[in-house]
Amino acid sequence: MTRAEDGPGDHGTLYVVGIGPGLPGGMTQRAKNVIRTADCVIASNLYQEFLRKDGTLPPESAEVAAATDGGAASGDSAGTVLERPNGDHQTLVRSTMGRQVELAREAFERVRAGEDIAHVSGGDPNVYGKSDLLFTMAEEDGATDIPIEIVPGVTAALGGAANLGAPLSNDFCTVSLSDKWRGWEEIAEKLRAAAISGFVIVLYNCWRDYERAIDVVREQRAEDVPVAIVNDACRDDAGRNLDGETHTITTLAEVTDHDEKVGGMGSSILIGTHETEVWENDHREFLVTPRGGRDVEDF
Repeated sequence: MTRAEDGPGDHGTLYVVGIGPGLPGGMTQRAKNVIRTADCVIASNLYQEFLRKDGTLPPESAEVAAATDGGAASGDSAGTVLERPNGDHQTLVRSTMGRQVELAREAFERVRAGEDIAHVSGGDPNVYGKSDLLFTMAEEDGATDIPIEIVPGVTAALGGAANLGAPLSNDFCTVSLSDKWRGWEEIAEKLRAAAISGFVIVLYNCWRDYERAIDVVREQRAEDVPVAIVNDACRDDAGRNLDGETHTITTLAEVTDHDEKVGGMGSSILIGTHETEVWENDHREFLVTPRGGRDVEDF
């Protein structure tokens, strides 16, 4: 594996790997290669399941031992040791929301011990993913000796847009509705600015006050503007939503009438502009936001 060139020669590398929607067809080849060749993979149960579908991770039946503290870990965080088809061994550690600080420190220690670590993030690590936490932890712990490389992935905004057609062909932005680290007033201010500025808006973390977010945008945007609710973009029937991958096209005035479609962490909402149109062919409806000022003769 190619390692970051600016780290100590006896160190491994910490790779923060975006796996996109998680299914084999939605991952970059770079992400697959890093995960397949890493000495240790840190991933949640859901992402482990995704990564086993095409052999990016070995199956559970490939477990040969419980991991020891030969890396940095002890107890539950030690994970399990799997054997890859070529005979190489790979440690798999389960990631959970409540252990991110502990896992970051474990990753640093393993890198110092010479291991390459693949710390898995859904979507893209830089879009509400894992990358900022690991840089924050490196700063907190003075871990400037740790080589870090970010491996990008397809985020929900892009995966959902692909399912919908061409809604992001002009300027757009994303806004997280999570108020864990900031207040609602700050979120509302960003929503209001985005609506006034004419951005197509993609909302993340929609299980948190999405109705209030819609109300803010309606203050600035016409009620007949197209809106789409997307669940488990590009995940087929393998995601969190019991109904599998779905998208629902509606309007800004009526989106809150589809409350049952907003299913949790796998849900995102795309709010169009006055230029966004519902386009229909013989097969289904699409959303299209034109680049603006162009027609066929300009291509």
